[in-house]
Amino acid sequence: MTVQAGILGATGYAGVELARLLLRHPAAKLAAVGSVSFEGKKLYEVYPSLRELCELECEGADEVIAKSDVVFAALPHGLSQDTAAACVKAGKKFIDLGADFRLDDPAEYEKWYGCEYKYPALHGQAVYGLPELFRDEIRGKSVIGNPGCYPTSIALGLAPALRAGLVEPQGIVIDSKSGVTGSGRKTTQGTHFPECNEAFSAYKVAAHRHTPEIEQTLSKMAGEKATVTFVPHLLPVNRGILSTMYARLKPGATLEAARALYEETYRDERFVRVLPQGVGVDVRNVKCSNYCDIQLYADGHTGLLVITSVIDNMVKGAAGQAIQNMNLLFGLSEEAGIDMIPPAF
Repeated sequence: MTVQAGILGATGYAGVELARLLLRHPAAKLAAVGSVSFEGKKLYEVYPSLRELCELECEGADEVIAKSDVVFAALPHGLSQDTAAACVKAGKKFIDLGADFRLDDPAEYEKWYGCEYKYPALHGQAVYGLPELFRDEIRGKSVIGNPGCYPTSIALGLAPALRAGLVEPQGIVIDSKSGVTGSGRKTTQGTHFPECNEAFSAYKVAAHRHTPEIEQTLSKMAGEKATVTFVPHLLPVNRGILSTMYARLKPGATLEAARALYEETYRDERFVRVLPQGVGVDVRNVKCSNYCDIQLYADGHTGLLVITSVIDNMVKGAAGQAIQNMNLLFGLSEEAGIDMIPPAF
């Protein structure tokens, strides 16, 4: 079986990354691409790197759905719900790279995104698609909420410690840094080259929309309410996220126990690498790949466990993870099409 895959929002950064990866997938075919801004243009006219590699023309949503077994939506929040409903009605799988199906609580979605859940029953069927944590729940479902990039790096970094009760779930401090592609293709003043080049700044301090998503996943891991202070920063690089997390160790918990736990938890996970002691994480070492690298430290002075994790925000933080979810939905090898080796420099 060859899975026919369609992309809505194919001319955005996450959308074209999906196209790039799907074009080399051994068991899927890129069947259709959609774009409101560039409808009628071929994808290679927008991204010349795809010349002679992809001849598809950008179409409307109805055409993309009709040609696809699975539809990826790389759209701004609020625009995926109607498409998801149409896909389910047509018997198609739907993977949303936006925020519309990530949060369980509709009140939280309305508070942080200013939109309502239009289809409560459909949202009740949706599954949060972080395979390393929710693999069994993803299989066989029709609607997947692909995690945000920051939340992916954070959840993979903190999940084992919270699940095992090694750290306190309240008062976790998270310092994350992202490349400029994380804000999308549309330029703003803050992402304009003269503004962000040779610069480094915090933004949306303790007010970022990913906060409820982060707390939702960490609370599930801890089995009780988790609270975080989340501070994102903009790095003057194209790709990559580095998250540093500070959580208080519970009495009796040690770095040695944490390291053994992480190594055991992720031993069989293809895309998570717990680095040897003394080896630091670096966004360069996961660039253009679906890997997440993790390192652990303990601050004996303050009693904190310090966890660092890195991902490529466009791959593991978006398109790569979405394809990982597609592979699970269709019973394919989980690493199919996303087994890229990171470049050495």
